[in-house]
Amino acid sequence: MENLIPLFIALTGAAVLLQAGMLVALYLSVRKSSVRMEALAVEVKTKALPAIETAEAILAELRPKLTVIADNLTETTHSVRSQVERLDATVDDVVDRARLQIIRADELLSRTLDRVEETSEMVQRTVVSPVRQFSGLIQGVTAGIEFLLGNRSRRNGGSREARRPVPQDEMFI
Repeated sequence: MENLIPLFIALTGAAVLLQAGMLVALYLSVRKSSVRMEALAVEVKTKALPAIETAEAILAELRPKLTVIADNLTETTHSVRSQVERLDATVDDVVDRARLQIIRADELLSRTLDRVEETSEMVQRTVVSPVRQFSGLIQGVTAGIEFLLGNRSRRNGGSREARRPVPQDEMFI
């Protein structure tokens, strides 16, 4: 076991040297990254910061104008909403009035058609029916006279006349 102690010491020394090498490599890597970060920070300072400052100045300058625009937009929206509500009320009123006028026109047309029908029935009862009856009576009398005259002309040896057609049911309105 005494022979192993120098071996363990040698192994421990090698491990310590390996760790020291890793620490040196880590240090060099961090230093290299640090140099890159410093270069990046300088670039950001030279390029990005002026742009950010310019944007900040523009926003500071535009803030009052944007506030006015937002206020005007709010005011315009309220005004438009009010006008739309008034227009809606007007359209509703016009539609209601038009509906009422259509109902009135329908009632007027219905009454007119009813009166025309009643007048037609009255003319039928008072004028056409009596005219038909009178026409039928005249036709009967005419047929009787023609019959009587037709028999006489046969007896008298006269020529036979062609019967003239008698109009039937003439409408007189």
